[in-house]
Amino acid sequence: MAARVTIAGHPVHALLVNIPIGLWVFTLTSDVVFGVTGDLRWQATAYFTLIGGIAGALLAAVFGLIDLLGLPGPRERRIGIFHMTLNLVIVAVQAINFGLRATSHATSALTLALSALAVAALLVSGWLGGQLVHVLGVTQPDHAKSKPPALH
Repeated sequence: MAARVTIAGHPVHALLVNIPIGLWVFTLTSDVVFGVTGDLRWQATAYFTLIGGIAGALLAAVFGLIDLLGLPGPRERRIGIFHMTLNLVIVAVQAINFGLRATSHATSALTLALSALAVAALLVSGWLGGQLVHVLGVTQPDHAKSKPPALH
């Protein structure tokens, strides 16, 4: 089954997930650097990368849902639903994280812990997405699965 939404053959969901992943890893990095240095620029950077990651995740989720609806078998659907659910939980955690920062205008031990929890959960979610793509081949065109790999 090929991804349902592609640009020049590349699945859009796979293109977009890099945005929240990168921004949220940088949120955690900025939180740690702020904790070590006390430099308020890092606190501001964490704030803006956090909200950018939330926006990027919601956009990626639209295309992920479209792909999920086209998954061919029960195993693929089960993993896809778990992957989607975990990602929605991560977005909720990051929304809480953002809300705490927006109301207090500060980074705290709690916001740092939420950033770390979200990144840890992203590792699990990424593994599940990799399971779908690399092990079960859900983004490969059906004709590509039936051919043996070429030897070079």
